[in-house]
Amino acid sequence: MMQDKRVAVKVEVCDDYAALSQRAAAIVVDLVKAKPDAVLGLPTGSTPIGFYDALVASGISLARVRTFNLDEYLGLPQNHPESYYSFMKKHLYDRTDLKAENCHIPSGMAADPAAECRRYEEAIRAAGGLDILLLGVGHNGHIGFNEPGAPWDAGTRIVELAERTRQANARFFASIDQVPTRAVTMGIGTILKARRLLLLAAGSGKAEIVKELVEGTPRVGVPATALQTHPDATVLLDRAAAAKLSL
Repeated sequence: MMQDKRVAVKVEVCDDYAALSQRAAAIVVDLVKAKPDAVLGLPTGSTPIGFYDALVASGISLARVRTFNLDEYLGLPQNHPESYYSFMKKHLYDRTDLKAENCHIPSGMAADPAAECRRYEEAIRAAGGLDILLLGVGHNGHIGFNEPGAPWDAGTRIVELAERTRQANARFFASIDQVPTRAVTMGIGTILKARRLLLLAAGSGKAEIVKELVEGTPRVGVPATALQTHPDATVLLDRAAAAKLSL
């Protein structure tokens, strides 16, 4: 049965990061052409920057598209330079015809974070669910900010960030002390409800976790292995990230 679940994860290997970024953008462009009001789930981080550049360069109109981001730091206002809202504004919002009212990110400054999680979950449902959700993967296998041990049936929620995750993100801040300790994230249950999942991984540093994600046993200790239970999940890699795969 586990073998059947592993077969469900499709793997595409591109020559390099530029080709990976172009391929990811082409998948989304094809979706938007077929469904101009598509609902996209979007990530932040260094890996998807090339995807956003390629999506912008395609010239596709996103005027009717609705977007929902995976996560946001808790305690950072939107105008903070390292908020994920600022990231999206820089890399996508200000470069396309996306409408502001169609761009959704959890609020990191909500007075009632638990209520914000419920509101965000309901907003995704009201939009008809995610047609495609793009993901990155952390070195410890986290997706979104779902760290090892996260339940696979959870909705949008508040999470404590693992120290390794904070250290990985510290390069964006003046010091590790300024990296938030908590975040709002789509839970794995929400992620798995997306109709299609597309995970992007690039570079030799991701090769070990990619092997675990694609060929390892699905388990809560490696959140990304949840993709093995999804009926339409694709892992899009460059050759360096795919280097340790044997299947």
